[in-house]
Amino acid sequence: MQKSILIILLLSVFNFAGAQEWQTDLKKAKELAIEKNRNIILVFQGSDWCAPCIKLEQNIWSSEEFKNYAKDHFVMLLADFPRRKKNQLAAEQQKKNKELAEKYNPQGYFPYIVVLDKNGKVLGSTGYKKGGPQEYIDLLSSF
Repeated sequence: MQKSILIILLLSVFNFAGAQEWQTDLKKAKELAIEKNRNIILVFQGSDWCAPCIKLEQNIWSSEEFKNYAKDHFVMLLADFPRRKKNQLAAEQQKKNKELAEKYNPQGYFPYIVVLDKNGKVLGSTGYKKGGPQEYIDLLSSF
């Protein structure tokens, strides 16, 4: 039993290490965007209840094609709104996400992707779209 738990923990660590580099603070995301001269991709998602959000994570954000492109072209900012008690975020992060939603997603759409310039100005937005990583790269880059 302990051995299987250890294996699961190790796999989780390795999976996380290869995951998309997400920011969770707008101020930090803006600093990185200014430093690297990149747009910010702000993603509103419900990671444990929103089916289209989960599809985007599995098919787009986690794909090697998207991750390889994003690391050199975007600053990724995540505002997650999980519902399950076991997935609840810290109160401080919940507050930050709520503030982001009030400013950039007042209608409460999920998933909702907002492309911001390095200063936080909205360039465009989209929701879930069928297609692969390249279609999303093209769409996000078009704003």
